[in-house]
Amino acid sequence: MAPFSEDQGPQIVIIMAMKQMSIQALKARLSGAVAEAESGQTIVITRHNEPVAQLTPAGARHVHRGRSVGTSRLRPAIRPGTKGRYLAVLAEDRGNR
Repeated sequence: MAPFSEDQGPQIVIIMAMKQMSIQALKARLSGAVAEAESGQTIVITRHNEPVAQLTPAGARHVHRGRSVGTSRLRPAIRPGTKGRYLAVLAEDRGNR
């Protein structure tokens, strides 16, 4: 792909260098490869120098944090003046967990 073509205008070409590793090398160095992927690197796994799979960092599970996370001070879970009634409701709701 040319970086510029007359009919489409300028295009951005992104070249990412990824580490390649054969299946046999992956078997021999699995824990090291997992550590590299955990640190953010993508490893392309090859068979006969052809890419067949890739090892990437696991995506973080989506956690809803709310709109005000990191914008204000922490607030206590128990409101003042409730005399612990919230704790009783919480304990009842949890049961034996």
